[in-house]
Amino acid sequence: MKLELRGVTKRFGAHEALSGLDMAVPSGAVYGLVGPNGAGQTTAIRHIMGILRADEGEALAGGEPVYENPGVKRRMAWIPDEVFYFPQASVNDMMRFYKREYPGFDSERFEKLAGAFPLDRRQPIRRFSRGMKKQAAFWLALSLRPEALVLDEPVDGLDPVMRRQVWSLLLSDVAERGTTVLVSSHNLRELEDVCDRVGIISSGRMLLERGLSELQENISKIQLVPAEGRGIPEGLDVMHVSGAGRLKTLIVRGKPAEVLARLNAEAPVFVDALPLTLEEIFIYELGGEGHEVREIVL
Repeated sequence: MKLELRGVTKRFGAHEALSGLDMAVPSGAVYGLVGPNGAGQTTAIRHIMGILRADEGEALAGGEPVYENPGVKRRMAWIPDEVFYFPQASVNDMMRFYKREYPGFDSERFEKLAGAFPLDRRQPIRRFSRGMKKQAAFWLALSLRPEALVLDEPVDGLDPVMRRQVWSLLLSDVAERGTTVLVSSHNLRELEDVCDRVGIISSGRMLLERGLSELQENISKIQLVPAEGRGIPEGLDVMHVSGAGRLKTLIVRGKPAEVLARLNAEAPVFVDALPLTLEEIFIYELGGEGHEVREIVL
């Protein structure tokens, strides 16, 4: 199921939370939606889930409008940052509720997943810890066998073993059933391991949207000691420079092989390309949007 936002604008009073936001999550992909605090990730997700109605533009799932469309919503599942449950409900109570509301609920799978989530099914969920509530949410959502699963800070509160368990189950569904997964998270190291595609938003607009491998291929991290009496060559699209003395670390827009060829033409004392993480791409892309890391003298 493909998920899309087309030119979505949303205002809350004088504040414009989304400004003509375009986003496309391919069917069967794991898509990471990232941005600084307040950039609009949660608002975007609430449009994708049909909770909010756009002031302008449209939100689509499988090519159909999501807002006030129960048929489409029954094929989707959402795990928000703060998990919803009825005040006195147990996991079994929520299971019965989901079973009534979602035709695709798989009771057999629910029972099988009990082995992955060691929870007391009869205890009120309100007595669970934050991490246990997240486990219950995943247990129920995965039992729906949704075509699209939308996650907002999904593994926050889970211990490392359970995080690995959850990602294993999610990626299994992507591989075997073609489930579409949209993840909004600030844990970029974790997203780097699972995402096919990344969207970075800033101030309610899409800054860039690309495959993760394409992102990593088109920004280079270079260590450089220039030749005596020389500096950084002109003609490079340098996004950031750091380092003390002659050894500099450069973040350069461009493919590593091409950047290295340009630098080697200057006969440097030393030059090498280093791996670039999603977190570094995020930081340096946002640097041009007024979100650079500032040095504060204390």
